[in-house]
Amino acid sequence: MDFLQIFTLAVLQGFTEFLPVSSSAHLILVPVLTHWQDQGLAFDISIHVGTLMAVIIYFRQDLQQMSVAWGRSLLTRQMTPAARLAWGILVATIPVGLAGLALKGLVENHLRSPVFIAVGLIGFGLILAWADWRRSGQKDEFSLTWAGMLFIGCAQALALFPGTSRSGITITAALLLGLSREGASRFSFLLSIPVIALAGGLQAIQLLRLPETTDWMALLIGAMISGVSAFLCIHYFLAFIRRIGMQPFVVYRIALGVLILVLGSQAEL
Repeated sequence: MDFLQIFTLAVLQGFTEFLPVSSSAHLILVPVLTHWQDQGLAFDISIHVGTLMAVIIYFRQDLQQMSVAWGRSLLTRQMTPAARLAWGILVATIPVGLAGLALKGLVENHLRSPVFIAVGLIGFGLILAWADWRRSGQKDEFSLTWAGMLFIGCAQALALFPGTSRSGITITAALLLGLSREGASRFSFLLSIPVIALAGGLQAIQLLRLPETTDWMALLIGAMISGVSAFLCIHYFLAFIRRIGMQPFVVYRIALGVLILVLGSQAEL
């Protein structure tokens, strides 16, 4: 891999992991537009590690507060808002874990075509537009009920289907529950931590079974670039989301979906 490929893939992963625009849709376009060889499983893991470190560093104070409150809840059984949020994130991760084990083969073998990805981009983009348009609350992530957090967790399982966008579907579900744009986005980002960690762990297990030669410098550079781009993405997304809303991302999703359909039809010809 040359530096251009490392930089492009790492920046794409860093930004699209947290924006509601589907990282899988962008990554499927890269080989179509560039004719680069597949980057390999090791590089995929490294850029996921970069995004994981970015969200942990950005929310380090929240995570410290939640961790302390969670530990105290084990000893005292007192459920403060921070402890309930920590437990809720763990509970909300269960549906996507179960769905991933059950549907992994189906998704990888049958649902990664350009048509499915384009339909996911456009369809779930329109649902996001509707949720943002009708949003009726200004609650933060600490106000979520147990049922609400489980609802968002079940919605997150839909992100297994390419084109859906994990952040997009969880933000949509949170908006439907009456959270503000900032609250919905913050909960989505916090919820990404165990999901990215679990996905990275599964990929690491697969990597150990492969006789691959590892380019450690490429992995390190990729992780650093994806981490920096993810950190900047989170920061500016939360800073501007109240003013810009979700509609620009909806327009982008629809345009990207149409582009994938056009490229797919040309490839068939």
